[in-house]
Amino acid sequence: MASANQTFVITARSGPAKTPAAERVRDFGEIYADFTVTSGDQQSSRCAQCGVPFCQSGCPLENNIPDWLRLAAEGRHEEAWRQSEATSTLPEICGRICPQDRLCEGSCTLEQSGWETVTIGSVERWLGDMAFENGWVAPIRPRVETGLSVGIVGAGPAGIAAADRLRSAGHAVTIYDRHDRPGGLLTYGIPGFKLEKHVVARRTDRLAEGGVEFRLGVDVGGDLPFAEVRAAHDAVLVATGVYQARRLTAPGCGSDGVVAALDYLIASNRKGFGDAVPAYDEGQLNAAGKRVVVVGGGDTAMDCVRTAVRQGATSVTCLYRRDRENMPGSAREVANAEEEGVVFEWLAAPRAVLGEAGQAAGVRAQRMALAAQGADGRWSVEAVPGGEFDVAADLVIEALGFEPEDMPGLFDEPDLALTDWRTIRTAGHTKATTLEGVFAAGDIVRGASLVVWAVRDGQDAAAEIDAWLASRRKVAA
Repeated sequence: MASANQTFVITARSGPAKTPAAERVRDFGEIYADFTVTSGDQQSSRCAQCGVPFCQSGCPLENNIPDWLRLAAEGRHEEAWRQSEATSTLPEICGRICPQDRLCEGSCTLEQSGWETVTIGSVERWLGDMAFENGWVAPIRPRVETGLSVGIVGAGPAGIAAADRLRSAGHAVTIYDRHDRPGGLLTYGIPGFKLEKHVVARRTDRLAEGGVEFRLGVDVGGDLPFAEVRAAHDAVLVATGVYQARRLTAPGCGSDGVVAALDYLIASNRKGFGDAVPAYDEGQLNAAGKRVVVVGGGDTAMDCVRTAVRQGATSVTCLYRRDRENMPGSAREVANAEEEGVVFEWLAAPRAVLGEAGQAAGVRAQRMALAAQGADGRWSVEAVPGGEFDVAADLVIEALGFEPEDMPGLFDEPDLALTDWRTIRTAGHTKATTLEGVFAAGDIVRGASLVVWAVRDGQDAAAEIDAWLASRRKVAA
């Protein structure tokens, strides 16, 4: 019988069906469909089954990608799913939102040799959705209850990944979050056209059904002192993420109509849930009928421009100071935005916000040029003489990235050490902070990064906390 694998020489790369731009901008539904069984099997069969799988090393989770592609190609879908979930607590989510073009798919041997990469992310999503549809995703039922408890501050991807592993190990887990729904960035930061909210909810529902307690609408360090959280648990994981927005410092940036990206995205997502959002209804955080300029080049900027299109903006422009090749956001998201009518002004940086203090009227931008490449591979930029130009705008969205809050001050823990970047310092390659029994993971340690890295950090933190609790139990015995 011929092998079902290594068919890349006869099977062309083909992604799942995508809703045409003219239709998809009418709502916030996901734009990609799942593969059919036939197409999923065929695309999985394209894997070259490399002896040294660069896709696996290109994945932060080191997923066993060739193994589950082989199983899927052979029609062994549940086994493929088991391989997928063995290394990832959120595979169907990562399959939707990871920038695979910069990670696994970009590292694929076929991509490097000119055959076109395997559609790894779409297969991962398809297997994950199939697992939920067929009841393969089992409830969390620990074999033994340890009698120990872990408090997790933050219900985002790092927190829920850690909770999954810790609860499975038999520990009692309580997650504290300032929002009224779990999921963090997955729920309130990422728009539905990339990640519909029921996909997140079925994961957090599974945690709750498995015994994880969610304490929502609780601001640790505000409503609830961090000391009380420490006192209530045998170990604590800080997985708050970084949400303090970097703001423009150009003249006029304090004008009405200049808003932070996360405020804008949270308002939009809350409206999607049916919440009352006065700032949206009154127009401050709503792009309807407005000329919109988004400043920034990451995935958050792409989320903002595509959200603005769906809200009915009359025009949407993205300003980014480097060129397309050096943009940090996913190339797939840039292409989707262009299809939806977004105009990109590459090599352009804001110089000032125009208009009166009462209302922004535009952005004065400066043409830039690439200057020199740094040790990290990124290019510096310099202004082009005489290169100023204006872009009309009623709404200016700052998508310049995020920084950590003052965690020692917030938690009233002056001994909680920070790095030079104000992220929480951990010891060596561990997740242990300078506070006994307190660990940290995700963006609050590494800085603003990808969801997949937060999942990896959460899983690693869970393993470390489990081992630390076991060692203390042995000493106590």
